[in-house]
Order: sequence, then structure tokens, then C-alpha cells
Amino acid sequence: MAEPSVLTARKRFLAACRCAPLDRPPVWLMRQAGRCLPEYRALKERHSFLQLVQTPALAAEVTLQPIRQFGFDAAIIFSDILVIAEALGQPYRFTNGEGIKMEWTIEYGYHVDRLDPRGVPNRLAYVAEALRLTRAGLGSDTALLGFAGSPWTLANFMVEGGSAPQFTRALALFRENPRLYGRLAEKLTVGIVDYLKLQVAAGADAVQLFDTLGGTAPPTDFDEVSGRWLRDIVAELRDEAPVIVFAKGVNDRWDRLAALGATVLGVDCTVPLREVADRLPPHIAVQGNLDPVLLTTDAATAAAATRDVLEAMRGRPGHICNLGHGVPPEAKLECIEALIRTVKEFK
Repeated sequence: MAEPSVLTARKRFLAACRCAPLDRPPVWLMRQAGRCLPEYRALKERHSFLQLVQTPALAAEVTLQPIRQFGFDAAIIFSDILVIAEALGQPYRFTNGEGIKMEWTIEYGYHVDRLDPRGVPNRLAYVAEALRLTRAGLGSDTALLGFAGSPWTLANFMVEGGSAPQFTRALALFRENPRLYGRLAEKLTVGIVDYLKLQVAAGADAVQLFDTLGGTAPPTDFDEVSGRWLRDIVAELRDEAPVIVFAKGVNDRWDRLAALGATVLGVDCTVPLREVADRLPPHIAVQGNLDPVLLTTDAATAAAATRDVLEAMRGRPGHICNLGHGVPPEAKLECIEALIRTVKEFK
């Protein structure tokens, strides 16, 4: 392997996924890293969020903006987890002040019957084109990541009918009719596998599964509602690209998460990262886990917190520096710049 000092950002990121020793961890930020940039806000004044997602040239431009600004080691394609629901036949939209609204709600068996995972790659060809355009814009030096929502997280939106203060209906469906929930999760799993393979074929170096609502599943039910389906997806993708699993709020089941087979496990900001890393097998890399709120403070505070995480992980190969969740819209450019600078200067 090349000396760490001459590693490209792309090689650095992939080496970290393999838990190779590096002089410093790679750094990137979770989805919508560019939402705080003036260039992004200018695009949002002219285009809706879904127009940005569904127009390949615009999605590529939004993906590239934070790379130009900050020089991350990896970019994640600009998209949305609910594109899978739409590709299966359940469209969605954003409403003023009410968040996400599905065009119809899954309640009964015939609703699940309406979902068709066949042809998902064709229906999401615009994401593949966005990836190809982004790959060309990044060149060969920066890693490119694709992603999808987990079956459990998607099922919650689809059964709830959109955003909700508390997601309860998917768990109720599982407990009242586990066979029907299984049919829904199976269709989602098939669609997600095909979608992630499409992304790898279009240029993604790695893919991430966002189980954002994983923590809403009780420990007794997590394996059945989420874990088993994540495991199936990882098994289908593992030989094609590194797979990152981020199960937000699932902080008491690291042995079960390790058994999923993922190359990397994301860690949210509610637990000490080193404690988690020490509980995982040495071949599993960890990603995280700065508190996103730090990006809304000041540069000195963001830098100090970043150093704390880096020092805590010193000597543990396989650390990808990242946030413990997404970038807040109120994030300050100087805080992101301080985070990046701190990581790149770390020895």
C-alpha cells in the first residue's frame, strides 16, 4: 500500500473501511453536507427539494458543492431515502410545515400488493445518472458514496403516511400482523438491494444504509423488524462495495449490529465512540460521532470537540471521522472548516 502521505482521499477512505493503519482518519459529513452553503440556498430558491433530487445535473451539482468548499475525503450523493417508496409505487411530497406526506398510506394487505419492486433500477435511473455526473466531477481522487434508507425506517414512513411526532404504526402492524409486515419488508429489501447495486455500478465506492428510526424498535423486536433485513441487504452487497450501517439510537446492541456483516458501523452522538469501538471486532471500522449541534457554535468549540474524538480513537485503525447524524441547516461554515482543518492536521 502507498505511504499514507501520498494516499488520495478516495484511497484513504477505502483504507479506513478496511481498518488499515493511517496517519489520520478520513473525514466526510453525512447527507446534505452542503445545505448551509449559499450556493445551495440559491438553487433552493429556484428549485424544490424533489426537483433537485430528481434532476441529475442538479443533484450532482449539490453533491459537489461541499467538496469544492471543504475538500472532504468523500462525497455522498444528494438524494432522499424515500425515493425507494416512490419507485415501489407510493409517491411522496413535502408539505409546508407538516414535513413529508405520502400520497397514500399502507394499512392493509392490498396496499402492500400495490408495491412493485420490479423495475426499481429503471425508475431510479436518474440517481444513477447523478452518480455518473458526480463521479466525473470528482475525478479519481475523492470517494463517492451512495445510500438508501433501511426497510424498517422506510416502512415507518410508508405505514404512518409520512412524518409523525412519534412513529408507532409500523410496530403496531408488525405485532398485529407479522406476516404482512414481513411481506412489506421483503419488498423493500428487494428494491433496496437492486437500488444499491445500481449505485455501485454507476460509480459509488461504498454505500450506506440509514436505519434512522432503528432506535424506535424495542430491543426485543429489533432483530425481526430491522436487523434481519439489514443483514440480508449487507450479504447481497458485501462483495461489491464496503457497506456502512448507521442505526441511530441502537446503542445497546453492538454485538447484534456487528453480526450484520457491515464493513463499517456508524455511531450516533449519544455514546462515547471509543467505548463502542472497543466492543466491536477489530475488522469492523467505526464512523462518527461528533454532535451535529457543534457545527452551530463557534470554530474553537468545534475544533476542540473534534480533537477529543480523534484523541479518543488514537491507535484504533478503522475510524472515519463524521457527525453523529446529519448536518443541521444552521451549521456555520467556520465550524465545518475548523472540523476539517483539525482532522487534516491531526497526527
